[in-house]
Amino acid sequence: MKPTDVSNPDYFHKVVDCQWACPAHTDVPEYIRKIAQGNFTDAYIQNRESNVFPGILGRVCDRPCEPACRRGRTNEKPVAICRLKRVAADHRADDISDRLPIIPEKKNGKKIALIGAGCASLAVANDLMPVGYECTIFEALPEPGGLMRSNIPSFRLPAEVLNEEIAYITDMGIDLRLNHPINSMKELLDEGYDAVFVGTGAPKGKELNLPGREEGGANIHIGITWLESVAFGHLKEIGKRVLIIGVGNTAMDCCRTSLRLGAEDVKVMARKPRDFFKASDWELEDAEEENVEIIVNHSPKEFVIEDGRLVGMVFKQVEYEIEYGRIVNQLTVGEVTIPCDDVILAIGQDNAFPWIERDLGIEFDKWEVPLIDKTTFESTLPGVFFGGDSAFGPKNIIWAVEHGHQAAISIHRHCQGEDLFDRLPVLMNLGSRKMGMHEWSYSNDFDPSARRKMEHVELSQRFKDLTTEVELGFTAEQAQQEVERCLNCDIQTVFFDDLCIECDACLDICPTQCLTITSNAEEFDLIEKLRAPRVKWDQPLFVSDDLKQTKRVMVKDENLCIHCSLCAERCPTAAWDMQKSLFTFPRAIDHDRQNNNGMSPCQKTG
Repeated sequence: MKPTDVSNPDYFHKVVDCQWACPAHTDVPEYIRKIAQGNFTDAYIQNRESNVFPGILGRVCDRPCEPACRRGRTNEKPVAICRLKRVAADHRADDISDRLPIIPEKKNGKKIALIGAGCASLAVANDLMPVGYECTIFEALPEPGGLMRSNIPSFRLPAEVLNEEIAYITDMGIDLRLNHPINSMKELLDEGYDAVFVGTGAPKGKELNLPGREEGGANIHIGITWLESVAFGHLKEIGKRVLIIGVGNTAMDCCRTSLRLGAEDVKVMARKPRDFFKASDWELEDAEEENVEIIVNHSPKEFVIEDGRLVGMVFKQVEYEIEYGRIVNQLTVGEVTIPCDDVILAIGQDNAFPWIERDLGIEFDKWEVPLIDKTTFESTLPGVFFGGDSAFGPKNIIWAVEHGHQAAISIHRHCQGEDLFDRLPVLMNLGSRKMGMHEWSYSNDFDPSARRKMEHVELSQRFKDLTTEVELGFTAEQAQQEVERCLNCDIQTVFFDDLCIECDACLDICPTQCLTITSNAEEFDLIEKLRAPRVKWDQPLFVSDDLKQTKRVMVKDENLCIHCSLCAERCPTAAWDMQKSLFTFPRAIDHDRQNNNGMSPCQKTG
């Protein structure tokens, strides 16, 4: 194999699995180290630079980082990355105004319209306001936040947390127009905005048109609409027996909210086996802890109506044939009627754009979804951009935030008359972490401790109202224990082949046998020579240049390395060094600085 090009940012970035998996590429190991040092405010600001809403996402993120966590390869459970994000938010300084982006008094003359005050639009505004843009957000609801406010129950996301983090953005000087739906894209475009961003989410819940749907309509609810009615106080009760159709995260919110409105028997009806559920594992665990029954392999057939009122549902009982994790056949084996007073449909969400005229130049596909470029987030009408759920369908908040970052870059380049595809590259710096012999600027001991268990409010206290937050958050002591489980994957083992004397000291001390010195070969032949079997093929192999003495090469399987530093401590010639990889992911302000010779209107001077 050719020697590995470690100057390519993608190489070490892929090694930092948590950051690589995060859509917004939050520097997870760095903020965890800041928490370990007691620098909660610094950790919060570190988070905010990328994910914008640390306190919100520390509670409700879908956690794509955690399945990627390298800790999962040495222990059953990953580091509690999401909950540590909440720790930074909960324990930071009360006043962080001096750490927030500076908004220039002199604007750049460009006006941006943002439709919807959800996470995507707010992320766009967060990035554009410091560059000097004037942003106007149009929101149909009486409060900002979009689906974060209307569809995530307050027992998961307290209103005060939501309000605070939204205010950090709206207080930048944004023109926020609440109770102001947009009914015509044409009319908005005629107002002369330099660009328009659509962040309206996926507001249309899917229907289930089965026999009895119309007759039982008073007690059959669309999940996201029902949650919105609860959030804004329009609905305060539900029947004693409730069926939830669907098993995604919205379904979990519906079933747990039902319990808080007085339901006594709540069942979640799943059409497929548990391995095919869309809900996150922790969402399922929280629901089952509250005695919600999840019934699998039941496909809805019809609503049962008696005397004009819903009294139950008929389900087909289904068995599935599964091969290699995929359903290849299904068979109906029976039928069952389950009594109920109310049914909540949580079977998915769709985009809805009845207010966008079809003769403007914005093209839609056969599903009435706009055609959006996945790099620039621009529609087929120049100057009109989409992001979040409105662009590519329902995803989590963290995806909408990253869409906002990228759309903001595109909007800036569009307003400056520049090529939208000409984007700044990801940059990487490496800096040694060694402070002295056998002394490192981070904790490098492997902590075998299990993942900290999150404490919850007692069941008897949860259902008294809708606002009691269930998760209590980590205590300071619990946080200090959990941060030690991080393997510091951004502290890279950097090899200098010209210093290696092939003494094998690093091989002897490596606890995972991730290092091999051998003759070079093509990849498949080289793999056969590794001291430990290769088990994860999407992780790179590091291959050095020829070593001076024998012309062999040093090979490291990045999948097995736990960044323990023992190789660097043991090496007598410093051929191994521990260096932090710091990645810079450009935002709109970086593009602006490039245009202004390194200075931006938001930078402090003097």
